[in-house]
Amino acid sequence: MNTLASEQTFAPRPNWFARTENWLDEKGKGAWIAAMVLGFIFFWPVGLALLAYMIWSKRMFSGKSCAQRRSRTVMSTRSTGNSAFDSYKADTLRRLEEEQNNFEAFLERLREAKDKAEFDQFMDDRAKREDAD
Repeated sequence: MNTLASEQTFAPRPNWFARTENWLDEKGKGAWIAAMVLGFIFFWPVGLALLAYMIWSKRMFSGKSCAQRRSRTVMSTRSTGNSAFDSYKADTLRRLEEEQNNFEAFLERLREAKDKAEFDQFMDDRAKREDAD
């Protein structure tokens, strides 16, 4: 009996849906949109299902492309074998993610302040109109 063949473990081949999803992810957001448009053209429920899936899986509105998300995940989990470098890489990635989260929070506060200023201006203009009438 061939012991080498019996010791090897084979990963199951992903189903057609997973293969298609991976292929579209590699091509980027444009491929997802093209598939959705073609789905609407040929059979509208397919386009609608793709649109719902893109929204549900957050592929439609994320700032990063699908390929960027996957490459970042793969790079952050892959070990180089050098524990000092792996530790440095993990710390750096953690710090960068923290900086990104802080920056996104800053942008959100900036948007909220702008919205509040616009609303306050609207209310002031409205009060002035009412006083003039």
